[in-house]
Amino acid sequence: MNEEQRERYLRHILLKEVGGQGQQKLLAARVLVVGAGGLGAPIIQYLTAAGVGVIGIADPDRVALSNLQRQVIYAGRDIGVAKTSAAAAYAKALNPGIDIVQHPHTINAENAARIVSDYDYIIEGVDNFKTRFILNKICIDARKPLISAAVGRFEGQLAVFRPFDNPGRAPCYRCFVPTEPPRDQQLNCEEEGVLGTVTGVIGTLAAMETLKQILSLGEGLAGKLLIYDGLAARFRTVALSADPSCPDCQPQKANQDN
Repeated sequence: MNEEQRERYLRHILLKEVGGQGQQKLLAARVLVVGAGGLGAPIIQYLTAAGVGVIGIADPDRVALSNLQRQVIYAGRDIGVAKTSAAAAYAKALNPGIDIVQHPHTINAENAARIVSDYDYIIEGVDNFKTRFILNKICIDARKPLISAAVGRFEGQLAVFRPFDNPGRAPCYRCFVPTEPPRDQQLNCEEEGVLGTVTGVIGTLAAMETLKQILSLGEGLAGKLLIYDGLAARFRTVALSADPSCPDCQPQKANQDN
């Protein structure tokens, strides 16, 4: 690290669990953030500030006035601007020493594998199950951790999926949500609303879990679901189990057994 980096990341370096070597790991890491909305905003903020060396931002949308209630990296001047472009400008202003890669389009079955291949860790904070299922399968095949975050109204949840660590026992996202829930059971912020600070809480926790993954720190959320109830000011953690009939992760166990 140069002198400017040592000064910028001093509070990390002072932590004996991180130190200079840990900061070097952060600087060398490549993280893809899928969704630059309410969850993606604090994720991008803290990964940028932490010095994650390459941050990919994938989102097809443009900034709207209604976004500003919770998507705190944008300002009024950004309305109408592509979110990837506005997010990249924010990140580079905060930390010019990192690289931002823009993916201003929807992640789909045709481009997911190519995009994911360029990164070490994948974080999704999207609002549709199709994209989550696509990312889940691609991350399993590529053996890359998937950090998954979701919010609705006054609640949020967060999980880390690493089924390749223990095939047949460690769950993937599809083990947790086998099929897309019926439309009337899906929380949708656009239709039902969300308290802006809830996205900040869960997005910041997602960034925290990502840094822990990169640094191999503490007890991670792999195999668990963290649930936040904002009105009750309460967190709880529940264990997730692998689905023996999961079409996404169980083939890996079969391949290992063979």
